[in-house]
Amino acid sequence: MNEFRPGLEGVVAFQTEIAEPDREGGSLRYRGVDIEELVGRYPYEKVWGLLVDESFEPGMPDPEPFRPANLTGNAPSDLQSALAHLSADWELRKLVDIEPEDARDDLARLSAIAMSIVAQSARVADGKTDPVPDEDVEQGGIAAEKFLLRWRGEADPKHVQAIDTYWICTAEHGLNASTFTARIVASTGADAGAAMSAAVGALSGPLHGGAPARILPMLEGAEKLGDPAQYVKNLLDRGERLMGFGHRIYRGDDPRATLLKRTAKELGSSRYEVADAVEQAALAELKRRKPDRPLPTNVEFWSAVVLDTAEIPPDLTPAMFGCARVAGWSAHILEERKTGRLIRPSAQYVGPAPRPASEVGAAPVPS
Repeated sequence: MNEFRPGLEGVVAFQTEIAEPDREGGSLRYRGVDIEELVGRYPYEKVWGLLVDESFEPGMPDPEPFRPANLTGNAPSDLQSALAHLSADWELRKLVDIEPEDARDDLARLSAIAMSIVAQSARVADGKTDPVPDEDVEQGGIAAEKFLLRWRGEADPKHVQAIDTYWICTAEHGLNASTFTARIVASTGADAGAAMSAAVGALSGPLHGGAPARILPMLEGAEKLGDPAQYVKNLLDRGERLMGFGHRIYRGDDPRATLLKRTAKELGSSRYEVADAVEQAALAELKRRKPDRPLPTNVEFWSAVVLDTAEIPPDLTPAMFGCARVAGWSAHILEERKTGRLIRPSAQYVGPAPRPASEVGAAPVPS
């Protein structure tokens, strides 16, 4: 196949058994199970098990005792660097040299520790240098509760529900930028820590994982103006990007956005009304401007509202996304390992025709 497609849109690179985003039906299934059946019934750590092991049991383990050195309070950077260091600290072997069950166990350890790293980094960002004792954290129930205990020393049940729902909704979504990165690194036979660390780097940009941080200021602007429809129109007239709308996969509703919107309402989010008004205004304005291009609300829009309900600061959202996506990354790393084939796509050269060096610029310096 020689046709060039910007962003590889529509190009099938892998066959996968992990997740099925239903383009037309507005559903998302993890190994055949609709996420509607998971939220509120199974905690995130059991959903990790479904994605990685195709079984809810035993699920993702609790993290091992670990105090990362030199935490900065910038959680995405702390997570990326700590995962890379763990490759050496834990003496992780290359994926190509170990058995599938050993690779799975490495990924389980890394997935669990990722949540601990982010919680501890967030605590440093709050100006608290004293770690919460492990015995206090162990009193928590599900992973989301233990995450909050490790971070804040307390866990509001509504905050636990918000985070658990967000993590489940964003645990896996096929071949996105960070997952593709994880698979590329895994295809080289590198260790699991290297693949995970690379994936974290890929989600640090605002177009993948960091978008919720850009949505709250938009909601605040609309609320301040007092006219969501006019705010949306003004923003688009200025040529600015309207975050939280449109998706490469879905042409109908994004099922994750539907679930998260419902959760935001159930939890009594103080931003629910303005968010709903902005959503309706945006959908109407986008349909007016681009009637032939469906641009539904995507997961990032209502993720921002749900995470805000749990008092998650906007700059922490990429790391929260990373905590969720360790399940999908782990499953894809294991799936890629099975192929045993290095990922090596082609590039179409469109540069200058053959020419002498003298046409480029200054003459070479004599030796």
